[in-house]
Amino acid sequence: MSESGPVAPDRSNKFLVVVDDTPESKVALRFASRRASRVGGGVALLHVVEPPDFQHWMGVGEMMREEAREEAERLLQGLAGQAYHDTEIRPELIIREGQKNEELLKLIEEDPGIRILVLGASPDKGGPGPLVTSLAGEMSGSFRIPITVVPGTLTDEQIDQLT
Repeated sequence: MSESGPVAPDRSNKFLVVVDDTPESKVALRFASRRASRVGGGVALLHVVEPPDFQHWMGVGEMMREEAREEAERLLQGLAGQAYHDTEIRPELIIREGQKNEELLKLIEEDPGIRILVLGASPDKGGPGPLVTSLAGEMSGSFRIPITVVPGTLTDEQIDQLT
């Protein structure tokens, strides 16, 4: 926020955060929200619901899909509330169904207002996570926008100092 209050968000200059229920996702959101607030940008939150593996009965699969969508909506509403509390930015909420990498790439191509992709890196010993590994490594040269990978171990105070 500027000294006179938050800068009005520019919807054509969005920070896209891929979110789930992990702690590193919340760290990435705080980083993106704080940066967007400083530069007058917006924030978009993407959650991808992967299709259920269970396909034996269509009714059961549809029920599982609906439950996953409702959970995604709750997650996004909670994270949007956090972003608003921190920066007074109301994020755009996006739910897609499919494979995470594919849906993310489609969204970036469809929305020219997305200027930066922000990902949270898992602090686990198994690596930063499959999305970070794939996008920041193998596919990074094919992106039209920069990718910012935020360490999942950063504290709020450290993020505030960086932004």
